[in-house]
Amino acid sequence: QVQLVESGGGLVQPGGSLRLSCAASGSIFSILAMGWYRQAPGKQRELVARATSGGSTNYADSVKGRFTISRDNTKNTVYLQMNSLKPEDTAIYYCHGSRPGALPYWGQGTQVTVSS
Repeated sequence: QVQLVESGGGLVQPGGSLRLSCAASGSIFSILAMGWYRQAPGKQRELVARATSGGSTNYADSVKGRFTISRDNTKNTVYLQMNSLKPEDTAIYYCHGSRPGALPYWGQGTQVTVSS
């Protein structure tokens, strides 16, 4: 069983930066594809960024060039560096882990609010 715990959310002004962290329990972190999703009020949950176990990454078009996902397998942690934040980035951000043949793992979510 894998547990994911996010941290790093908060209130930031437009143009500011935040770094989210997601710490995973267990011993299989290195084989998981890890991702960040977000859900804004009244909207569906959407993929923000994903990093495979091999290190490949992909991003939603809306965050390309502003957000960076990275992972540290020695710390069982995945990060999301968010720069040039916009009000439309306001959402609950969820950490997600997946591997073939198993149900995905979700964190409890962390609130990010971008407002002046």
